[in-house]
Amino acid sequence: MPEYIDTHSHLYLPEFDADREVTVETAIYRGVKRILLPNIDSTSIDPMNRLAEQFPGVCYPMMGLHPTSVKDNYMEELDRVEKELSLRNYCAIGEIGIDLYWDKSHLKQQNIAFSAQLDLALIHGLPVVIHARESFGEILEILNGYRNKGLRGVFHAFTGTAEIALDVISRGFLLGIGGIITYKKSFLPDVIRETDLSHIILETDSPYLTPVPFRGKRNESSNIPYIAEAIGKIKDITLEEVARITTANACNLFQLDHYA
Repeated sequence: MPEYIDTHSHLYLPEFDADREVTVETAIYRGVKRILLPNIDSTSIDPMNRLAEQFPGVCYPMMGLHPTSVKDNYMEELDRVEKELSLRNYCAIGEIGIDLYWDKSHLKQQNIAFSAQLDLALIHGLPVVIHARESFGEILEILNGYRNKGLRGVFHAFTGTAEIALDVISRGFLLGIGGIITYKKSFLPDVIRETDLSHIILETDSPYLTPVPFRGKRNESSNIPYIAEAIGKIKDITLEEVARITTANACNLFQLDHYA
């Protein structure tokens, strides 16, 4: 059976309270051997870390402040992020970025928080997991100031054009591909056709962005094979090849074989 890594899953959220252990075990059974957990804000740190402690070697926590959680108290939240990074090991700085879909009133604060966390990534030698919703221009402009500094990471839930994908890849970042690639109106298949698999990692964003054929239901890490299958069909390669390359990409980016 192919082995996969779900590089982005919020399995610690209340949506999984009734069956969290079964959900993780089902994912493992279906070949998803490692699950990366992006943080949201100070309220999610404890449940996230509890899950990581319950499934060592399977669930790996990240540390960061999600852009939609950047409010008037964002400096306090950033202080908590910095403190957590000194207390234990995290596999990435994430989920960070800019979100202009829900609320534009805190754009200035989002910009500051994003830059501050990019700096933390360089200080701690960690990759970044970037949330870019209707904000590619703003994010890429900020990243211009980090060229040639060794910053690495992934654009989570990538939904940009092929042109944006080339720009992102040229900066040394990977594309996080999830359930959206299975949607009928998605133009991601066109992007994937033009993108070498060496620049792609798999994710679910559970409980969101559920792939076909389960769209409309809660997403789970066990759905990763459906995403891999869609990529395989687009690129006309085997499921095993998709799993092998994307798993290696994830291990390399997040240094999972050296994580402790």
